[in-house]
Amino acid sequence: MANKAIVRTAMTGVLLGTFALGYVCGGVSTPRASAQLPGGLPGGISVPSTGPLGAVTQLGSSITEMEQHLSGLQKNLEALRKVQSVLTGK
Repeated sequence: MANKAIVRTAMTGVLLGTFALGYVCGGVSTPRASAQLPGGLPGGISVPSTGPLGAVTQLGSSITEMEQHLSGLQKNLEALRKVQSVLTGK
């Protein structure tokens, strides 16, 4: 009976020790994450124009340009509707 208690205590100690060792090793070897700002990297470092980060940056600028063009087209469409309403008298 005392033998089972010793084995259980030892097994619990081994499991807790393994967890603690993994926690410490994981905390030491994992680098900290840092946010990337839309205007470039912190400290004035420019965003590379090649590779995955460059592709994402180009996609972001393309989407921004598309939004601007779409806004312009919507304004033109509103102007055309006004002209059409004046011409048709509706």
